[in-house]
Amino acid sequence: MAARDALTRNQICVLERLEVATGPLSAYTLLDQLREQGFRAPLQVYRALDTLINAGFVHRLESLNAFVACAEEHDHGHGMAAFAICDRCGQAAELSDHAIEHQLEDWVRSTGFQPKKAVIEFRGTCGKCLAEAA
Repeated sequence: MAARDALTRNQICVLERLEVATGPLSAYTLLDQLREQGFRAPLQVYRALDTLINAGFVHRLESLNAFVACAEEHDHGHGMAAFAICDRCGQAAELSDHAIEHQLEDWVRSTGFQPKKAVIEFRGTCGKCLAEAA
């Protein structure tokens, strides 16, 4: 993971906004929330997000077209991330298990496929929302 002190001002603004968010944020929501910090165009947000994703600080949730700060200090060089996304409250919990990661990579490679990135998203209801509904 890249050093946080190597980030630009815009990248830090985007990362800090994602770190305090209560759920995933779209690029346009980030733009709206960062206007007071001088953000004026979507390209400013997208450039910052691209760098943050490549550095392992941020993940893109494909099904939501939204972004979350990485929840844990772990290596993202492997290119696999898994999330449990609550359809009720919008929380996205990051999941990491090296044994499962290696099993999935072995399974995919056994077909002759060379994976470079995987984002696994589970959609459903989180434990907190289930408890509140009971």
